[in-house]
Amino acid sequence: MSKALSVDLRERVVAAIEAGSSCRAAASRFDVGISSAIRWASLKRSVGSVAPGPLGGDRRSGRIEAHAPLILGLLERTPDITLSELRVELAEAGAPVGVATSWRFFARRRITLKKGRRTQRSSSAPTS
Repeated sequence: MSKALSVDLRERVVAAIEAGSSCRAAASRFDVGISSAIRWASLKRSVGSVAPGPLGGDRRSGRIEAHAPLILGLLERTPDITLSELRVELAEAGAPVGVATSWRFFARRRITLKKGRRTQRSSSAPTS
């Protein structure tokens, strides 16, 4: 997994750029990538800080988690609902999600949606 470079290094690169050095020259001087120097300078102009954002973790499950009461209510009302049917119901309620997103929602809660056992296959006719 990648690790963000230190804020001190980022600030020194941006300070060199603000002092009149080009992004390419500052990157070469501090032995960092040119695109990193450009990104840090842009970050400093737009946000005012060169601190890195959070790395890793789940950043998207909050969208479906906001609809947890609706999803769990649908499951309670129709226990044998399929993920595709659930997806349609959610889209009608204004929460469009994919089947895989729904699957991960249930996996986080250790809820399985399994159909009942299939009946036994009929035995095949004897061959002569």
